[in-house]
Amino acid sequence: MLARLSIRDIVLIERLDIDFAKGLAVLTGETGAGKSILLDAFALALGGRGDAGLVRHGAEQGQVTAVFDVPKKHPAAAILRENGLDDDGEMILRRVQLADGRTRAFLNDQAISVQTLKAIGATLVEIHGQHDERALVDTATHRRLLDAFAGLEKNVDAVEALWDARRTARTARDEHREAMERAARDADYLRHASEELITLAPQEGEETQLAARRTAMMQGEKISEDLREALAAVGGPSSPVTSLAAAVRRLERRASGSPKLVEDAVKAMDAALNSIAEAEQHLNAAILSADFDPDELERIEERLFALRAASRKYSTPVDALAALAQKFKGDVALIDAGADKMKLLEQAVAAADKAYAEAAQKLSAARAKAADKLNKAVNAELAPLKLERAKFTTEIESDAAAPGPQGFDRVEFWVQTNPGTKPGPLMKVASGGELSRFLLALKVVLSDRGSAPTLVFDEIDTGVGGAVADAIGARLARLAEKVQVMAVTHAPQVAARADQHLLISKDALDKGKRVATRVNALAADHRREEIARMLAGAEITAEARAAAERLLKAATA
Repeated sequence: MLARLSIRDIVLIERLDIDFAKGLAVLTGETGAGKSILLDAFALALGGRGDAGLVRHGAEQGQVTAVFDVPKKHPAAAILRENGLDDDGEMILRRVQLADGRTRAFLNDQAISVQTLKAIGATLVEIHGQHDERALVDTATHRRLLDAFAGLEKNVDAVEALWDARRTARTARDEHREAMERAARDADYLRHASEELITLAPQEGEETQLAARRTAMMQGEKISEDLREALAAVGGPSSPVTSLAAAVRRLERRASGSPKLVEDAVKAMDAALNSIAEAEQHLNAAILSADFDPDELERIEERLFALRAASRKYSTPVDALAALAQKFKGDVALIDAGADKMKLLEQAVAAADKAYAEAAQKLSAARAKAADKLNKAVNAELAPLKLERAKFTTEIESDAAAPGPQGFDRVEFWVQTNPGTKPGPLMKVASGGELSRFLLALKVVLSDRGSAPTLVFDEIDTGVGGAVADAIGARLARLAEKVQVMAVTHAPQVAARADQHLLISKDALDKGKRVATRVNALAADHRREEIARMLAGAEITAEARAAAERLLKAATA
């Protein structure tokens, strides 16, 4: 509910702070005192359209702050979570109107967009007046009100879940059908490509391995000849080993006669023979390593050619050919097995359609029964509101061929203002005063179901008096037992039933050079005096005071 409203520098209001409580609060005052300004300021705080003309003359900006006590799990909390805003139970909506026309919006001192402020405000407050259509102009609101009256919210949630499941099943089927159609268009190509790649059997990383092996083999081919020539030099017919070995033997035979002359030479020649033998071993090993099979080289080159040809053909890197082969294989499998899967998906769609249709049909039947009860309840409220010849009906247009998330019903409130006249939509048929009273009757019947926690009625008693005004006051008081109600009124019968009476007045300041709007909470005596003024006009008589006293006593009886 609204706990406090603070206004700064808005039109005639310089500084205003109003505390509100539960129940029915009425705002009274003479014409031109500023009641409309107060409502315009309140609407600004709820996300209403800004206007530079709202800023008080001489001020750079105006500001309106509305403080709400919000219960847990209120719809406004979901909007806060969606926008990443803090939710601590109290919501402080603040709107700053700059003199240049710009506005800024805040919630709990966090900057937000005006759209977010408006969405939150709509869940907290409904403002109704003779010319305010926001609560009834959208037929979706009529459906929600009917569902709230009948307690069908869980049924609607179930239908919405089945609608989502139905949409998911249809999306899966449609995507599969598109994939099948796409695959069928390229069936011959896919089969050929799949068979070709399966036969080729490319492996990831294969190109790199083959290229490295091919390079190594080609390098070995070039060095092999030089290695063989070197081997022939150290171990072939022209090798010095034989002549060196013979020379060593001759010197060894002479060594006994002059050992000092030949010993060092023999050692050196032995070392040379050993080095030549070691070199021969290394050369033989190198030749074995460099040796290759020409057939193997040919096979490697043919494999590389085949892989790279496929890469060019399918515009795909060689390393990606294996994945492409699997894709083609899957596409071919889709063609071959797609029909079976399509049957399963069609069955799933049929099951989802059936489940949704059955739930929507039950919901539609429940709405039809609830509509009859709502019609009776609202019509029972019309006679005391001087609408005894009028008739309220809830029109339900059901079209199973046009389903939606909340079923296939289109709900709209219709009225017939007089017998013999043509009934039609409430917003088109009812006049301003009639519309306000129809709305009040509807709100009383709905009570706190499908309603914002704070309701504002702007002069819905215009043009009526006596018993009708008293009936309006009684119904506002009944409604205030469930939700917070604020009413701008000129009817003393309505004012007498208030739990909180606020008097709006316009005071002269600076020796009459300017005026400012004031709001005062009236105590018992002052309240009786204001109601007497509303009864008598400018000159308050003793009879008016006595009548006011009777109204106050009757309201509390």
